[in-house]
Amino acid sequence: MRLSRKTFTAPLYAVALVALSAPLAMSASAAPPGGPASLSWDVTTVDADQSFRGLDAVDRDTAWVSGASVSGGDAKVYRTSNGGESWQDVSPAGSAGLNFRDVEAEDALTATVLAIGEGEASRIYRTTDGGANWTETFRNTEPTAFFNCMDFYPGGKRGLAVSDPVAGKFRIISTQDGGKSWSVLPTAGMPDSTGEANFSASGDCLTISGRDAWFGSGGAKARIFHSTDQGLTWTATDSTLPAGEAAGVFGLVFKNPRQGIAVGGDFAAAANGVDASATTRDGKSWTNGGDLAHLGEDAAYLRRAVVVVGESGPIAGSSASTDGGQTWTQFSEVGFHTLDCTDDGACWAAGGKGRVGTL
Repeated sequence: MRLSRKTFTAPLYAVALVALSAPLAMSASAAPPGGPASLSWDVTTVDADQSFRGLDAVDRDTAWVSGASVSGGDAKVYRTSNGGESWQDVSPAGSAGLNFRDVEAEDALTATVLAIGEGEASRIYRTTDGGANWTETFRNTEPTAFFNCMDFYPGGKRGLAVSDPVAGKFRIISTQDGGKSWSVLPTAGMPDSTGEANFSASGDCLTISGRDAWFGSGGAKARIFHSTDQGLTWTATDSTLPAGEAAGVFGLVFKNPRQGIAVGGDFAAAANGVDASATTRDGKSWTNGGDLAHLGEDAAYLRRAVVVVGESGPIAGSSASTDGGQTWTQFSEVGFHTLDCTDDGACWAAGGKGRVGTL
């Protein structure tokens, strides 16, 4: 079963398009000022033909977004270096029909993008000159593999990307040179994953903090996989999020290697945010968090708070928590697919119809 292709990219992608056709309120909900309720989005349309699901914010000035055309055109990568005042199309050539679901940036010049899909549709491109030139550094040759997310360890040299299971086990590829080359890791240390898959909902189904890496699953089980040895061995733990054909963990974020949040839900029942978040205080075990009023497609820490966004389905929204994910307050009816906040206090989000928001 391949949630990221069959139940998400195909029928659920169509559902997302219907949801995106509804008008969106571009301001915060009418809650009293103070706390999460005082937050609001400043939304800009960068490219209405793109559905953005990849985002990496370097700082309050520099951010990269990536997506796919909703009309069958080129998949695009955009970059800003002036705080979102303007965006530059820095897309790789020959991207028609691709789907750039993840982008990881080191700075304003160096970035890596992941195209998702079965077989050779899964590819990785890298630039070191701000997108003026790109090099294809990986193309999947396993017909049944479907890569969904990637991330890099601190320093940017080592990184991992995860594919839906091949022969019953999630497949991991690794880089040791900043994404210039990738190799498939052995599966001896991967638990049996039959019936599970990743969600390429936001580019954050796999995340790294310190020396630790995690990725989430859905399908037969909704679990969180954890590695402390650069992806060679993994342990799998119940996420407490719902499992199902279109349900599971959509996004993960960690404040440090012990403190993290998982968000998700069920695309088949997107208005139901019950049990759509979980928390960890040791990086290993997970406890059910607060309910959401919308899907949790991605989350990010913003100083002492956590922000979560969701756009797919009949109810879009953005929520925040000031108690580590135990309770959530919806502060806006504006939703996005992907989210990233930076150390200097900037928060960026991106979603359907080529929208980018700053918080």
